Amino acid sequence: MMQTLTMALRLARREMRGGMRGFRIFLACLVLGVAAIAGVGSVREGLRAGLASQGAVLLGGDASVSFTYRFAEDTEAALLASESAAMTVMADFRSMAVVGDERALTQIKAVDDAYPLVGSVELDPPIALSAALDGQRGLPGGVMDNLLIERLGLSLGDAFQLGDAEFVLTAELVTEPDNASGGFGLGPRTIVRRIALDGSGLLTEGTLFNSHYKMRLKAEQNLDGLYAATMPTLESKGARWQDARNGAPGMRRLVDQLGAFLVLVGLAGLAVGGVGISAAVRAYLDGKTSTIAILRALGASKLTIFLTYFLQIGLLTVIGLSLGLLLGAVVPLALAPVISAVLPITAEITIYARPLAEAALYGVLAALLFTLWPLARTEDVKAAALFRDAALGRARLPRPLFIGVCLTILALLIWSASVLSGMPRLAMWSFIGLAGAFAALVLTGLAVRWAARWVGHRKAMRGWPTLRMALGAVGGPGGEAGAVVLSLGLGLAVLAAVGQIDNNLRGAIARDLPDVAPSFFVVDIQPDQIDGVKARLEGDPLVTRIDTAPMLRGVITKINDRPAREVAGGHWVVHGDRGLTYSDTPTRSTVVDGEWWPEDYQGPPQISFAAEEAEEMGIGIGDSLTVNILGRDITGEITSLREVDFSQAGMGFVMTMNPSALAGAPHSYIATIYSQAAGEAAILRDLGRAYPNITLISVRDAITQVTGIMGQVAAAITYGALATLLTGFVVLMGAAAAGERARTYEAAVMKTLGATRPVILANFAIRSAVLGAAAGAVAVLAGGLAGWAVTYYIMEERFVFDAANAIAIVSGGVVATVLAGLFYAWRPLSARPARVLRARE
Repeated sequence: MMQTLTMALRLARREMRGGMRGFRIFLACLVLGVAAIAGVGSVREGLRAGLASQGAVLLGGDASVSFTYRFAEDTEAALLASESAAMTVMADFRSMAVVGDERALTQIKAVDDAYPLVGSVELDPPIALSAALDGQRGLPGGVMDNLLIERLGLSLGDAFQLGDAEFVLTAELVTEPDNASGGFGLGPRTIVRRIALDGSGLLTEGTLFNSHYKMRLKAEQNLDGLYAATMPTLESKGARWQDARNGAPGMRRLVDQLGAFLVLVGLAGLAVGGVGISAAVRAYLDGKTSTIAILRALGASKLTIFLTYFLQIGLLTVIGLSLGLLLGAVVPLALAPVISAVLPITAEITIYARPLAEAALYGVLAALLFTLWPLARTEDVKAAALFRDAALGRARLPRPLFIGVCLTILALLIWSASVLSGMPRLAMWSFIGLAGAFAALVLTGLAVRWAARWVGHRKAMRGWPTLRMALGAVGGPGGEAGAVVLSLGLGLAVLAAVGQIDNNLRGAIARDLPDVAPSFFVVDIQPDQIDGVKARLEGDPLVTRIDTAPMLRGVITKINDRPAREVAGGHWVVHGDRGLTYSDTPTRSTVVDGEWWPEDYQGPPQISFAAEEAEEMGIGIGDSLTVNILGRDITGEITSLREVDFSQAGMGFVMTMNPSALAGAPHSYIATIYSQAAGEAAILRDLGRAYPNITLISVRDAITQVTGIMGQVAAAITYGALATLLTGFVVLMGAAAAGERARTYEAAVMKTLGATRPVILANFAIRSAVLGAAAGAVAVLAGGLAGWAVTYYIMEERFVFDAANAIAIVSGGVVATVLAGLFYAWRPLSARPARVLRARE
């Protein structure tokens, strides 16, 4: 065995002296695929590291305890203060900032003098936050995001109003440290002192706000100890815990999911590149048929020949992996300032071993998978190939040993992607989709060749000689139909899938809205204000409808006397607080199971629950729920289930209770206003003047903001898909380059028979257009199916096929193929027939 390996090494070294000209496509495909996976992984690790190191800054402390629509009671606040080294208390809520007749929604952070515990607030002009909040001219100060300042037309020193309280703008808010939400809110940020809001009507009982108690650890404490000392007492009263170990859970989840998805897109690109790798190896070995035959004639064994070329390709794989890893490590470092500039955290981008190791693993497995098959078929070359024009064996499959090894490598690749991506279900379906697309494209290539031959031999084609010759070339033996359709089709299929997902991601909210959506959501309407609000709206001819309901929020803490999360798991209803209301009748919903309580019911608390959510949580009629509302536990029995359509953009409550169950609980009202566009400005102005404490949220503005964020996510995915398409185009160029010699011979024959250059060029363009159209059509089908699966099963949204995207994909396939074909047509057109034909004798 050692003697065989030594001989193979010697032969491989001699073969490599001829250079790597035949492996340019091989290297390009491998480098692009590995670099894409390594680059995405490096950025993901950098963002994770940034989140981990800045957890306390993003959270605003080592730990945070939050309450819904109330501040901690004196005993609760005393407990938190005694268990922490330092503590700051703040309230966070939405309200309207008012300047004269101008008003705009803002997200208010009401702080105390201890804020911020961690990090610093950056203002323009650069003054201390405490000085900015001291104010001027006897008015308390406030700082605002520049977007809000411009929207209200404010200048430094101008006054503005929050509720019934007046403030003066003292600085522009540039950055705030505890921005764990990533900057997402329905309104730009305003920061004021909490004490300055006394008497404003914004932080009274029943108004909608969250309070946060941010704490620093004592020297001898750890987070688990602080949790054990505080939360057993507070959690049963609706308190929520968060600590610096996961200071921005929403952002981390987004980073992990988006990063994993992009890695899977990169793997799709590597699969596309694998086609090019296999084609490059096959073309190289085809050119070595005579060499292999000579070695066989001289007594070289099949193993010696296999190892000779395996070692060559192994060395090139190492070179390609090295270049890909280098590119994947360097590009994120170069783009680090750009990446950090568009994110609310600083990504700690450096060279991380894990993503590079993952990319190397994927690259090695892909290279093995796509090279072993053509390498194995070197065994088909016999010494007799010296005496006839033979190429690498085509008809026979490799030995079962090689087939088994290839299947094992494929299984290992799928298993690695499932485990390392953290999204095993998506990884498995991605590979199933790729396999389906691969099979469809292979069959399409065969079908195109058969159809081209069939059409080309029809009598009707005799009057179209150029078209007939082009179809004959597509359907003839040794054509490039399979390689072109496969390489371009896979790349276009990934892009088509991303395009359909993008369209559905961007349009999900707008499509799910009813034809007549509310103009405004109105919150924080006090009980003594609801009649006045109704009177203003009911007398307006431009208002078509108004819905109102009492509004409370509570946390489901127990289900059947067991912790809610033990019963419902990760269901969204038991995470955080949920809106609930009370009513004598089932308004805005339909009872589908059980019975509604009688009017004037005064018995034990009863609950009507949303039917779909109840089924998902595994609860139903007769089960009991304990809901903590403003620190008070209310336990009731589910007596009815309702069909609630949350997609109607109006009011929808998961829970409704009988009125007596909530008697005496402080609450406010919410309303949805349906108005013609011409009446919206007057509603905003009149209600804002009469009731400064209420908040009007424009549905149109909210949709615009959420759609913009979805568009950013979709754009990131699209960029990943473009890298896959680039790999496909490289493979396409390789296929075109590999067919250049055959096209040169064809051009020489056609010139000899009297064909002109335009005719020959038209021949090449037609065959390219046919193959491009076929690849694009299959890509649209495969991409549409993939887009539907992701949209329906993962995003859980209704899928709408985007015809414009499909047309663009097919057109792009035709254009790309024609350009690649024409690029490699100039040399065949300029070749002299006599020289070409003499060389083939």
